[in-house]
Amino acid sequence: MNKGKKVTKLKRSREQREALLRTLSQDLIRKGTIHTTEKRAKALQPYVERLITKARRGNISGRRYAAQVLDDMSVGLLCDEVAPRYVDRNGGYTRIIKAPQRESDKAKMAIIELV
Repeated sequence: MNKGKKVTKLKRSREQREALLRTLSQDLIRKGTIHTTEKRAKALQPYVERLITKARRGNISGRRYAAQVLDDMSVGLLCDEVAPRYVDRNGGYTRIIKAPQRESDKAKMAIIELV
């Protein structure tokens, strides 16, 4: 039986893909909104939502899980400011909005933001 792929590879190796998602998630947590390609936004969404879900519990294990992925400044922002906003919400912390195509290579663009 053919199973669907679980991870969007983004034409990168595992290490490069993890580094890309790590930097995109740091930017999203710091700024609240980022402008990127549609495929990157769709790959980033479950990654960031998993981080917020773990950090919203407010215990030390959630902070340590975020510290494995993010830098110190982003961990502080995530655990102290971003995650407490979503205590009453059961998922769906991010929103993807389609944007006009990029002029140079006509890539589909999107805006991903924290709700």
